[in-house]
Amino acid sequence: MKRWMIWTICLIMGACFVILLYLQLRYAKSMMSIRREQFNESVFRSLDAASRNLERNETMLYLRDVVTIYGDKLDAYSSLNHTDFIHPEMRALQRRIRNAYMYEREVLDEVVLRVLYASSNQRFDERIDKEFLRQSILHSLRDNGINLTFHYRIFDSEGREVYRCPDYEAKGEDYSYSQTLFRNDPSGKMGLVSIHFPSLNRYVFEVANMIYLALLFTIFLFITFLITVYLVLRQKKVTELKNDFINNMTHEFKTPISTISIAAQMLTDANLQKTKEMYERFGGVIYGETKRLRYQVEKVLQMSLYEGGNIALNKQMLNANELIDGVVQTFDIKVSQNGGSIETKLDAINPDVEVDEMHFTNVIFNLMDNAVKYKRDDVALHLEVSTWNSGNSFCIQISDNGIGIRKEDLKRIFDKFYRVHTGNTHNVKGFGLGLAYVRTMIEQHKGTIKATSEYGKGTTFTITLPQK
Repeated sequence: MKRWMIWTICLIMGACFVILLYLQLRYAKSMMSIRREQFNESVFRSLDAASRNLERNETMLYLRDVVTIYGDKLDAYSSLNHTDFIHPEMRALQRRIRNAYMYEREVLDEVVLRVLYASSNQRFDERIDKEFLRQSILHSLRDNGINLTFHYRIFDSEGREVYRCPDYEAKGEDYSYSQTLFRNDPSGKMGLVSIHFPSLNRYVFEVANMIYLALLFTIFLFITFLITVYLVLRQKKVTELKNDFINNMTHEFKTPISTISIAAQMLTDANLQKTKEMYERFGGVIYGETKRLRYQVEKVLQMSLYEGGNIALNKQMLNANELIDGVVQTFDIKVSQNGGSIETKLDAINPDVEVDEMHFTNVIFNLMDNAVKYKRDDVALHLEVSTWNSGNSFCIQISDNGIGIRKEDLKRIFDKFYRVHTGNTHNVKGFGLGLAYVRTMIEQHKGTIKATSEYGKGTTFTITLPQK
């Protein structure tokens, strides 16, 4: 699959996930809004019922008192109108009915007047049965499907707090509900009850719990999709690098094999007169090309063995300055052949580090060989190798004035099989394993390596190794 197709699929899937997340958020917000509106309506309906119950309870209390008082008077009056005349039944019955009617009318009128106006003579806080109001609010809320804990306060007509429930807490009071008490009274005699629910937000959010679970699942799928795409793209890059590696390996092996084949053919040609010089010449060619093949094969095997965990480092305390100087002396011949030079500044006062001699030597050699591969054609190669101590660390720096590395390539130069191309696919020999091997060995020694470069001016590698 081509890269543009992968990115197109990613964009489409990404857009779908974003739209799905947006719709889920909108739905969750809508459901919470509806639930809050339903809750508000139920609370206001409950408070209205509780207020009416309070007023009804007050009226019943007045009626009970009035009936008790005037009932006694009615019984007394009826006993006074009893006569012992002959044939008194009809007249007594008429008087009793008339008197009872007039009396009960007076009682009813007085009850109404007392209910309407007698409260004005009482303090507002004394008129309220707090426990009755609490129970009324509780039952009204439950009748409307609300079983949440609530706290309430009572205020008079001037806004002064006259009562608060014993277990009152301020949590959630920023979203409270109010209801007028004794609405039939003059405005100056009315009161107010205010309630709030500490767990209101949790109650509202409960409706969206399943939606949030679906939202989290969608986000998880989206993250999984991104990881999958990343792995696919990475695998595609690895595949491309491996294909490049195979092509380069074929080219690197093809040349020495072809050279060896020609030399062997010349030595076995019966029609060609053989001399000692010819044998030495062709033998040297075969030996040199064979050595070259062996070196390339060893680089591949080193990486494969290390990835399999089969390399055991033989660490020992060594003088790193001496090892580096030895590599420089050996490599100076190759640099001089290309018209270059090497400058050393081995200034580390404490050069002793615990390293594997063979692998440490290969690391320095690979970095210097990399500088030769990527040298500039218009300027003579100049290498600078320096060492110093920094705290409990030994530092090595190898700088060159080569072609440099672009920013987009710099972060990938330590990847296995990756090679920085310079226009011609095979103008730089190698498998893309050298720097990968370098980083692997440095990390195995508990050290770090970083590269800085300016394209067209050169590259610098800095190695830091711990010291005991």
